[in-house]
Amino acid sequence: MFVALLLLLALSNAVSIDADIGQCGSNPILDPRPHSVSILEFGAVGDGKTLNTIAFQNAIFYLKSFADKGGAQLYVPPGNWLTDSFNLTSHLTLFLEKGAAIIGSQDPSHWNVVEPLPSYGRGLEVPGGRYQSLINGYMLNDVVITGNNGTIDGTGSVWWELFGSHSLNYSRPHLVEIVASEFVVVSNLTFLNAPAYSIHPVYCSHVHIQNVSIFAPPESPYTVGIVPDSSDSVCIEDCVVTMGYDAIALKSGWDEYGIAYGRPTENVHIRNVHLEAFSGSTLAFGSDMSGGISNVLVEHAHLFNSNSGIEFRTIKGRGGYMKDIVMSDIEIENVHTAIAATGHCGSHPDDKFDPNALPLLDHITLKDVTGTNITIAGSFVGIEESPFTNICLSNITLSTNSVSTITWKCSNVSGFSDSVFPKPCPDLENPSNSSSSCFSYLLSITERNTAVL
Repeated sequence: MFVALLLLLALSNAVSIDADIGQCGSNPILDPRPHSVSILEFGAVGDGKTLNTIAFQNAIFYLKSFADKGGAQLYVPPGNWLTDSFNLTSHLTLFLEKGAAIIGSQDPSHWNVVEPLPSYGRGLEVPGGRYQSLINGYMLNDVVITGNNGTIDGTGSVWWELFGSHSLNYSRPHLVEIVASEFVVVSNLTFLNAPAYSIHPVYCSHVHIQNVSIFAPPESPYTVGIVPDSSDSVCIEDCVVTMGYDAIALKSGWDEYGIAYGRPTENVHIRNVHLEAFSGSTLAFGSDMSGGISNVLVEHAHLFNSNSGIEFRTIKGRGGYMKDIVMSDIEIENVHTAIAATGHCGSHPDDKFDPNALPLLDHITLKDVTGTNITIAGSFVGIEESPFTNICLSNITLSTNSVSTITWKCSNVSGFSDSVFPKPCPDLENPSNSSSSCFSYLLSITERNTAVL
């Protein structure tokens, strides 16, 4: 079934998904694209020097006319296709052949500037606007970005240098950003050297990210692999991600802007992933989570060579919540802090945030976790006015290294643990009420993910 799915995607089919079942639990319903053109037909030159922005823009403008005729495919053959930002259209497949590389221009003056996202209120790095991402989609339906292991390369070094020297005029662009869209597939590609994020679905529904490899070097500042942001019904599976900061990070808006926008990230399923992140976390939640994050299932994940394995981040003023999250069958190796949650992480967009907007962290379950060469097994540092509650740990064995002097750190947190080594803090060994809440919740969330995801 898996091989058949990859083959069908490689044939560049349209995608729709049964909304009652979700994405990781079922295969997309695929319809062939009846029309196809090559980027060569629009004058593109794949020499790595010629700027092909107009060719991409003209090709997609032409293919837009087929949206009501079953959609179309834009085929990118082998070659190095230098370009600035371009926008996709609905009912489109962008297909990169093996040996094809879409390469982002390194001249910031070539990149358009767009408005900040409303759930953030400003650029993340610089107040005001932000550079438009390399490949964009806005209010689309049925869009597929796929290939035969083609490459999308952001040539991010110029952006990393600007960030490091505090010379950015606007916040850095991403490789792929799809906004306010539904039925999105990204598959069978390699993403390299993102200026900031590699794949950023924001305000989207029914997103399927499958069989992608993502890489940025360890020294790349605050680069992140996959960022589901105020999006729902998201599946991320069979991916390999190595980044400078976070591998996968779930987000939903920043302080008062995220609270006002009010769109959570929910119904997310992550499975069969290999994640590596140098200075951040392989799997992060927040700290921009003001719209809420809930109903997340993570399973069969390998987390390695990172500062932290799993990390929940928030701070006073965020509001929002992170709740109803289950992680199981997790292997962690060569990580400083295996499991962490902090209520003291993150900055604020401006001085208009409400310091009394307290975030909620509740019903977080981790089970069947193993770890080797770990320095700190767990660190849970909650907020005094809003403690972290119902942290449920079961069947966890973490082998600490010789550097380790303290295995657990806990404050303003409560929960239950069973068969956990090293022995956790007393705060996480609460008796029967927490135990009953943990395991009844685990049963309900597992059933719900089976039915919904």
